[in-house]
Amino acid sequence: MQVPAELVTPRERETVVIVEDDPSYLRALVRWLAREAPELEVVEATTGMDGLLEIGRTHPNLVVLDYTLPDFNAVQVVERLLDPSRRLTAEVMVVTGGMPMEAEAALRRVGVRTIVNKADGMPVVHDAIRKALRARQAA
Repeated sequence: MQVPAELVTPRERETVVIVEDDPSYLRALVRWLAREAPELEVVEATTGMDGLLEIGRTHPNLVVLDYTLPDFNAVQVVERLLDPSRRLTAEVMVVTGGMPMEAEAALRRVGVRTIVNKADGMPVVHDAIRKALRARQAA
């Protein structure tokens, strides 16, 4: 489903959409981005469907996507983002607390280059976000 043009937010600055259903983890990521990259607009979503709507509305530069959400998993979200009507240009980074072995291969098939395990710690996640934003700016 494409968002009507009149509802699309014009982008004045780079945008990151964080799709995460764990409220404390979401708050931690948002606080860190506000402190480390105040020039970014950060948009939050807690379900796959809300994430899809926000991505369609904002056309972000980066999507930080939890693997397991209440309604979809990351593969299902990315497959929906690949629909030609969405014109996805954002880098998608998956952050997971664990996922089935075959999920990584499925994510790679749909174009996800960065997969980070939450168990590796917040500094690893932060570093991956920085790298994804730098790569996006260089493109």
